[in-house]
Amino acid sequence: MSKTLKTVLTVTVCIAMLALLGVTMFFKGRVQMNPAGTIGNTGGNLNNDGLFCEYDGTVYFSNIAAGGVLCAMNPDETNVRRLNDLKVRNILAGGKYLYFFQTGAAEDSGLVQLRGMITFNRCKLDGKSITALTNDVVVTGQLVDNYLYLLTSANSGPSFYKLKIDKSDLVPLADYNINPACAVNGTIYYNGTQQDHYLYALNTANDVVSEVWHGNIWYPVVDGNYVYYLDVENNYRLCRYSLSQNEIQVLTQDRVDCFNLGGGYLYYQKNGSQPQLRFMRTDGSDDTMLAEGNFTHINITSRYVYFQPFGEEDTIYHSAIGSTLYNLFTP
Repeated sequence: MSKTLKTVLTVTVCIAMLALLGVTMFFKGRVQMNPAGTIGNTGGNLNNDGLFCEYDGTVYFSNIAAGGVLCAMNPDETNVRRLNDLKVRNILAGGKYLYFFQTGAAEDSGLVQLRGMITFNRCKLDGKSITALTNDVVVTGQLVDNYLYLLTSANSGPSFYKLKIDKSDLVPLADYNINPACAVNGTIYYNGTQQDHYLYALNTANDVVSEVWHGNIWYPVVDGNYVYYLDVENNYRLCRYSLSQNEIQVLTQDRVDCFNLGGGYLYYQKNGSQPQLRFMRTDGSDDTMLAEGNFTHINITSRYVYFQPFGEEDTIYHSAIGSTLYNLFTP
């Protein structure tokens, strides 16, 4: 073989290897899109700060007992592992990624530069390869297919926009409060915040908004044929509205601070002179007290309900769904 031919072959092989390496790095760095129908978390969890998110057989959560860092476990609370050192809330999951609002870093992490940093991030399901998507203060965010719908807050006022998961497309949608927490089948349901508190629907396929029902509601959560909500006009009592029958059912006359539903049950914080965390079946039957006192951040997975005593940032309890027993959650 001639020297010239050897040189040509060597150069050709090098070019081929560089091309292969370039293609490999391109696909490695490319963000994989989500399966159709992806929803990041339940509306009830996100209305309660999104501290827990169950996805594909894994529960991702903000470990309150460890300062709020991102952790994961099985739904039965076994195999607890720490994914990274970031303090998180508003956890979303879909496809190959997690999304969350970072509020700082753990004291024992050594990440001094991150302890005061706030940003909305994407990472892999193992907590690695963290990418900042926006530095806006996210009040509430939801994932629908391949877009994040984010309600943000700034000195200039609120902003609601959608952002593609690879940061390639940002579309402003409103300059007022729209809570995107409740998303079902590609539609975001929310209560009005301008002239009324009607129930509205945002079709995420074309971003067209339509009126659904002229109620006076707050924190709507759609479950099947029903919309669960707080009745603004009647001291924030808990009700549900039938989308098919156009009927309202009052579930409790008590003033309610927050609620969530899952596993066939509805959990709510009763306000008043004798505050209690209570639960009932989603049809309003079997109303039962779980705990006396003021609680918040009610999050639900397929097996457990989690809740915090109001004002106690480092304490969280858990209870098997439908049980009247509860204890400290210390993973």
